[in-house]
Amino acid sequence: VLSVYGHTIKVTEVSQDGDTLTFIIVSQKLSGTGEYHVDRTYDDFEWLLQHLFAQEDVPGIQGVIPPGRQKVRRNIFNRLSQAVEEMRKEGHKLQDVDEFFQTERDHNLVLTGHTRMAGEKFLDVVLTEQIAVACGHFAAALHLCVENEEDSEKRAFSVCVKLSEVFDSIKKNMMSIAVNDMNTLGLGLDLDSRYQEAEKEMLFRRTCKLVELENARKNAEKAKPVKKNAMEEVKKAAEEEFEQICKVAKQEIVHLSQDRKGMVQKSLTQWCEQQLQTAKEGADVFNQHLQ
Repeated sequence: VLSVYGHTIKVTEVSQDGDTLTFIIVSQKLSGTGEYHVDRTYDDFEWLLQHLFAQEDVPGIQGVIPPGRQKVRRNIFNRLSQAVEEMRKEGHKLQDVDEFFQTERDHNLVLTGHTRMAGEKFLDVVLTEQIAVACGHFAAALHLCVENEEDSEKRAFSVCVKLSEVFDSIKKNMMSIAVNDMNTLGLGLDLDSRYQEAEKEMLFRRTCKLVELENARKNAEKAKPVKKNAMEEVKKAAEEEFEQICKVAKQEIVHLSQDRKGMVQKSLTQWCEQQLQTAKEGADVFNQHLQ
């Protein structure tokens, strides 16, 4: 089977025309005896990515040279109809034919909201740690008030200098805590939220296919004799597609569950380790100031 590998596709040139970036892409021919040269804009890549995830029937979408972005049909009724149809499928309330997916849909519905809220609350905590900026301003203000005065005032100025150094250390310590929080648990919560959103999208696409299958079965039952065979073929094709989607989806969910557990555990461990390390460093610095 002929195939094109990722390392044979390169972006050789980028040009800018106003706010538009155009990328020149070179890819190897399937025969290996030549190259294709195409130009695509950033919007083309967004359009391509959207349709790859949506798995819609766009001509040439799986070809060697992906098609360019199609012109958007500015028909408000078409867009409204599509939005209503997706909402109808997303709100599909019938009991799922597979208890595994029904349970997963219920869990995902709860976890998606909880993980998003956890990420937002943790971000609020990190934002409160930005008090370090105020500490830095206060340290600078204390340092600015120091001047060369009489001996009687030197003690007060030396206290200001020392206090300025202490607040500067507090600033550095708080900034270190904030950065570590975002790079460990903050990143883990954000990734977990993205995992849940990705699973939600996958389950939604499967639900769409389930609705299509139900419609195909109803049409086959109600079909007149002259159209019975054609409707049965459509139903059979829908059943095969749905079975394949379920098979892949189960594998992805199991794999995702394992990855999530490992990722959350790792981010929590790193967060605790960084908290301890930062606390020790801060204690050492403050101990030096006290001496």
